[in-house]
Amino acid sequence: MTKAAELAKMGEVLTNSQIGGRRNIVINGGMQVAQRGTSQTNIGNSTGGGYFTLDRFTTIFTTSGIFTMTQTADGPSGFANCLKLDCTTADTSIAAGERFLLTQKIEGQDLQQLKKGTSDAEEFTVSFYVKGNASATYALEIYDLDNNRQISKTFSVTTDWTRVTLTFPADTTGAYDDDNAASIQMSIWLHGGATYTSGTLNSSAFAANTDANRAVGISSFFDSTDRTFFLTGVQLEVGSQATPFEHRSFGEELALCQRYHYRAGKAESAFTNFGQGWAVSATAASIQVPLPVEMRSEPSVSTNDVQISDDVNAAIDCTVVNVNAATGTRQLAVLEASVASGATQYRSYSLRGSNNTASHVSLDAEL
Repeated sequence: MTKAAELAKMGEVLTNSQIGGRRNIVINGGMQVAQRGTSQTNIGNSTGGGYFTLDRFTTIFTTSGIFTMTQTADGPSGFANCLKLDCTTADTSIAAGERFLLTQKIEGQDLQQLKKGTSDAEEFTVSFYVKGNASATYALEIYDLDNNRQISKTFSVTTDWTRVTLTFPADTTGAYDDDNAASIQMSIWLHGGATYTSGTLNSSAFAANTDANRAVGISSFFDSTDRTFFLTGVQLEVGSQATPFEHRSFGEELALCQRYHYRAGKAESAFTNFGQGWAVSATAASIQVPLPVEMRSEPSVSTNDVQISDDVNAAIDCTVVNVNAATGTRQLAVLEASVASGATQYRSYSLRGSNNTASHVSLDAEL
């Protein structure tokens, strides 16, 4: 790039206010936070799509292929971690409706600076670092969930870490809703059947969705059990210039992730105390679990190996734990812990883990 071109680009960055303040709309792009765990094996159709390791990165798939997902201590200079996918069962007979996407969904209220649906709509740039075990071609798609519009661009992967930069045009059609629901689904297409690959790639402008145009020209991650895919440094920002990745502190990144998912108890110690409350009967206790940040919505709950204890008598294993939606909020989760018998009505109880470091309470408000 000539000096004149460099200066022109810098002028554009300044005009678009890309320097100063928070630039990266993506959360956990540096792959620092993995509240659910750092490794998950045997992910496939029996598991179903969803969140497994790295916070804010979910999967959508229909395939007979199976893979492992890990938070791995690898990355280009300046990055300590990446997301690694490792194919363990290949799928070389691709049915038409098969697909495998690695996705982050973004709230509409966090996208208003793109001015979408107005005459002042902004172009934006997505950048990230990737590598694999061999050369491959995948696609990054921006899907407008509010208006059923999309655009995709392909990119290449090699055996070395490379930074991919993809600039997407402004879209003057259809504003993003200004709310806490998902407005963008940003996905990397790693596998797709004819339903999604048989048309012409829609890469030049946002358009009403046509499934056949979403992932044309991509390789298949499941073409071999040797296949790997590494990803880190994911950034989405306003403007046509990719600026250096915006590193945030671990504490800030964790708090951003906890808006969507909070896991109390992370294999740190047995008998971890998750919350405090009282028995409402011999078979149920109401437990309040304070939340570190306000969650996106009132959360759902899942638990592993928890019990109620009054710290004097023997602890009682919980059979079911549910959220009390009538009294809970986005700042305080109120849980109803059921036991077979033995609780003393009105006595104070804590909800805690058993003698198992895998005990946890997970509160979920994902998009």
